[in-house]
Amino acid sequence: MQEASIRDYAIIGDCRSAALVSRFGSIDWLCWPRFDSSSLFAALLDPIRGGRWSIAPAEPFRSQRRYLPNTNVLETAFETDTGTIRIVDAIPIASEEQTFRLLLPEHEVVRLVVCTRGEVEVETHFEPRPGYAMKRFALRDRGKLGFWVDMGSKCIIFRSDAALSIHADSIAGRQRLRGGEALRFSMSFSSDAPAPLPPLDPWVRDSIERSGAWWEQWIGRAKYEGRHRDAVLRSALLLKLLTYAPSGAIVAAPTTSLPERLGGPLNWDYRYCWLRDASFTARALFGLGYAEEASALVGWLIHTTRLTRPELRTLYDVFGNSPKPERVLPHLRGYRDSRPVRVGNAAQCQIQLDVYGEVIEASVRFIRAGGSFDSETAALLKDLGVYICKHWKDPDNGIWEPRGIRLPHTHSRLLCWVGLDGLLELHWKGHLRRAPLELFKQTRDAIRREIELHSWNDRLQSYVRIPETEELDSSLLALALYGFEAPSSPRMRSTFDRIRERLGADDWLFYRNRALAAEGDGAFGICSFWAAHYLAQGGGPLSEARDLFEAMLGLANDVGLFAEEIDPRSGCPLGNFPQGFTHVGLINAALSLHEREQGVSVTDDRASRSDAALEIRG
Repeated sequence: MQEASIRDYAIIGDCRSAALVSRFGSIDWLCWPRFDSSSLFAALLDPIRGGRWSIAPAEPFRSQRRYLPNTNVLETAFETDTGTIRIVDAIPIASEEQTFRLLLPEHEVVRLVVCTRGEVEVETHFEPRPGYAMKRFALRDRGKLGFWVDMGSKCIIFRSDAALSIHADSIAGRQRLRGGEALRFSMSFSSDAPAPLPPLDPWVRDSIERSGAWWEQWIGRAKYEGRHRDAVLRSALLLKLLTYAPSGAIVAAPTTSLPERLGGPLNWDYRYCWLRDASFTARALFGLGYAEEASALVGWLIHTTRLTRPELRTLYDVFGNSPKPERVLPHLRGYRDSRPVRVGNAAQCQIQLDVYGEVIEASVRFIRAGGSFDSETAALLKDLGVYICKHWKDPDNGIWEPRGIRLPHTHSRLLCWVGLDGLLELHWKGHLRRAPLELFKQTRDAIRREIELHSWNDRLQSYVRIPETEELDSSLLALALYGFEAPSSPRMRSTFDRIRERLGADDWLFYRNRALAAEGDGAFGICSFWAAHYLAQGGGPLSEARDLFEAMLGLANDVGLFAEEIDPRSGCPLGNFPQGFTHVGLINAALSLHEREQGVSVTDDRASRSDAALEIRG
């Protein structure tokens, strides 16, 4: 079996869990029953021990794949010298009405194999390795009821009309298909209830068609008609797939420990929900017209923050609880020998002050979209504002979550300013009563003075990452994205010039900061989309914004997916995949581009609303 690279994967899912499928026909990553559950297949992190489910021609082949239009249903064509087969992969999803009417498995993966030309010998290998390849299990052949992977109270049921048999702790078989013939496969999960086992024909095909129709109906609600609509809708489909439907939360990525640096130790678990990511995502969903989904995400944010108010964690699980402590799995070799493999994320214990502003910012967008708050939510937001006023000067870990010394990050202070400015807007609109308005106003203006005086470097003619230093960071582009600075202001334009000069990996890619670049990190995907977003807001010519945006689109893999980072030398993706944060950046940049092309102002002019008497710039 050929070892796949990150760019070789596509994703399928049902808004509860997700699987990564390689272009070689192998499902190499699947966690059931939730995104953050332990893995059933983990060949992505260890091709020997991890386990996989592969279906492919037994002879050499060439493959080409796509998503069925406007869906998260994957189709891969395998061409050999003797014929061609097509495999359609889906994790079935259904409407609420269908869920009640049909007797559906708790979770299921279906795969349909059809020979479309000549004849092809098809080879199947099913190698379950539950519990990150640590859990004991028994394989049982139960005849017409399929093969059962017995794990005590839980069970995986694997069924097919192919000729298969058990070989030690795996299931395998070969079968020759001729033109028009098909094989059907189903793998379902049952916790403690009896499992429905409908006949594979027509169940598999019906499940695929039903899932395709569900995705088509959902994406059909998108209200985006600008350039590169396919890329924007693909990103929206990914964000929906990464949403945990029962709670409305969204995970950062479906994977753990894909490295930011090949062979290095920066391998993190991203199967959790970051408050920052959720806020960015709500902004994108509101912009695409998905008010219901965006409102549900804001609802999750508010519910989650209630649990620890007024202090916030950086990340939570899909139910708004703290994940289990981070631990290392030493028995797994890691992707391309990048160790350690981690589950859990110790960043949950960090202090990241920007998340306070992000939660408030998402709440403001909810109100702008026509929402309303109850008194308890208003009290929560007020408490977050008071917390900001007490702690905005504190050093923190910052947006990039380094595991070390805390520093006074300009980006964190910017979001504290955004949070207080947002609370004042909520008050002006009648949604925040009995709040300490004078405290919020005075602290907001004090933060502005601090940033303008101490985070501006006259010698560089740029804002800087840490006050009174010369350190640059791509997160400084947020000064314009959040309306602290007008994009066309002299300060902002010269800041952008310095960032491009010192952090640009090439004409299109941007590093987060020079320290991370020196350590071998790749360019960070969302930073490039931030740059395009900034230019689209008015920071530069519209043509330059388009060029940068389109160059970035060219770095997606063949099915339009991005990882967290990109290696500037090879163009290969790095980090967890697919990364929701990168796709959120793509959507928000596209929305700004479209608005500017339509002649709509895309600047959030908060700077003009801040009435501090500032004559700092001389």
